[in-house]
Amino acid sequence: MKELLLGNEAVARGLYEAGVRVVSSYPGTPSTEITEAAANYDEIYCEWAPNEKVAAEVAAGASFGGARSFCAMKHVGLNVAADPLFTMSYIGVNGGMVLAVADDPGMHSSQNEQDSRNYAIAAKLPMLEPADSAECCAFTKLAYEVSEQFDTPVMLRLSTRISHSRSIVELAERTELPLKPYEKNPAKNVMLPVFATKKHVLVEERTLALAQWAETSGINRIEDNGSEIGVIAAGSVYQYAKEALGDTVSYLKLGMVNPLPEGLVKKFAGLVKKVYVIEELDDVIETFCRKLGVPVVGKEVFPRCGEFSQSVIRKCMLGVEPEIMQVEQPIPMRPPVMCCGCPHRGVFYVLKKLKVYVSGDIGCYTLGASAPLSAMDTSICMGASVSALHGYNKAVGREAEKKSVAVIGDSTFIHSGVTSLIDIAYNQSNSVVIILDNSITGMTGHQQNPTTGYTIKGDPTAAVNLEALCRSVGIPNVRVCDPYNLKEMEQAVREELASEGASVIISRRPCALLKYVKHKPPLRVETEKCIGCKSCLGIGCPAISMRQGKAVIDYTQCVGCGVCEGLCPKKAITAQEAAE
Repeated sequence: MKELLLGNEAVARGLYEAGVRVVSSYPGTPSTEITEAAANYDEIYCEWAPNEKVAAEVAAGASFGGARSFCAMKHVGLNVAADPLFTMSYIGVNGGMVLAVADDPGMHSSQNEQDSRNYAIAAKLPMLEPADSAECCAFTKLAYEVSEQFDTPVMLRLSTRISHSRSIVELAERTELPLKPYEKNPAKNVMLPVFATKKHVLVEERTLALAQWAETSGINRIEDNGSEIGVIAAGSVYQYAKEALGDTVSYLKLGMVNPLPEGLVKKFAGLVKKVYVIEELDDVIETFCRKLGVPVVGKEVFPRCGEFSQSVIRKCMLGVEPEIMQVEQPIPMRPPVMCCGCPHRGVFYVLKKLKVYVSGDIGCYTLGASAPLSAMDTSICMGASVSALHGYNKAVGREAEKKSVAVIGDSTFIHSGVTSLIDIAYNQSNSVVIILDNSITGMTGHQQNPTTGYTIKGDPTAAVNLEALCRSVGIPNVRVCDPYNLKEMEQAVREELASEGASVIISRRPCALLKYVKHKPPLRVETEKCIGCKSCLGIGCPAISMRQGKAVIDYTQCVGCGVCEGLCPKKAITAQEAAE
């Protein structure tokens, strides 16, 4: 049977067919759907872990136990998982272990554009890179064979386009595999220096063996079209090149991007007069070719930044400019905004009003940096808002503590904010941390997390009590506020900034898009009262606009949250019932 599957769904299908038993991940676009799709197979135990490091360690433990295991993450999540991953490279596996990482060229949903192939090289791990959904499924299954044959974790590199595009996948039956017996072997599994020194030698020998396997396995292949021009590419870029150039060039299509096949590269270079290396982001393949003494055209022609396309390749190789349709009027920008009724909007409105320094984090609430709220000063990575605020306050002094806060989501707080909060309590800065508790992992599409009380399958489970957790790590001042109530929110921020000791304000209101949330009727503007002052536009709600000098509320978008009501000096914004 054949199905049209997303790349991520195809990876999940590969996990099922490969007999994988344990999957642990933290949601991160564009990798999230792998674990969500895998959870639909009852034969696979799936979970959302608090963060990527934990997920990788769960997968490692399952591998020790003899099961085939898996974890998925986006590229920045790999930074978090790097610690166990590098050591697992030395340890190896019992049951096969695969880690999928989804890169995001073009930064569609990410804070940087790092190239995860560098991690595979640094950790000395094999990395496979599929070019369509069929290969996503096939390479996933192959990765487990490689893992167990060569005693190594295997990395599967995806990208936004591969993860989120669909193509045909031919389905197969699941292969049920018995658990491999666990054998106590400290020299293999305990990385004390005396053991690790010897394992490093084995890792280098393994890399040489994998490089030889890459030459003959068929995962890398030459497509000889009799052209004098050759292209070396992998993943989505291979597809772009095929569509842009067709059969006018020959191809070395790489399915394994670490280690790379020295013999095949030299053989391919001997078939053509000129070789182009087309790769997004870093010059990994290009540098490899140059080390072999193979002259190639690479980053001197192709950009180092951003996502490629067929047009980019045509322009760089053929000098063909893309055809762009011109319109008479400029098209206005449509930047992403917080949703109507988003509970974070009221928090940022208050923070902007109070003119405080806001140490930001990664989540839906990062949009609080955008106009008109413009209420975020910095944002680094998951969990950094809390620890960065502590550093800011220690550097600037006591006065800074009275004019600065950190904001962090509930899921992000569990991911990596807890240890930062411990740092604040332990090292005694009077910092104010606002946990934006919207009762879900919002940014990646409503995944459960340890604060929600439900597992990935929706089963009830223990829920972290944020108030109790914060108090238990030594925070003396903990309070809960409703972000729809601007007066309550402002009072809380003012009081905690003025108080002695570290504070946590939990801004608690479920995400407006959750299905169980019951909204109030939409609000309306009484036109005769509206003076066109635009005060209501200050919260940046997409349901509010101006028409003929008067504010207008789009009833199809408004959820009746009421945040805008208190902003109108003339009380022109009212509930539908009151207006009628």
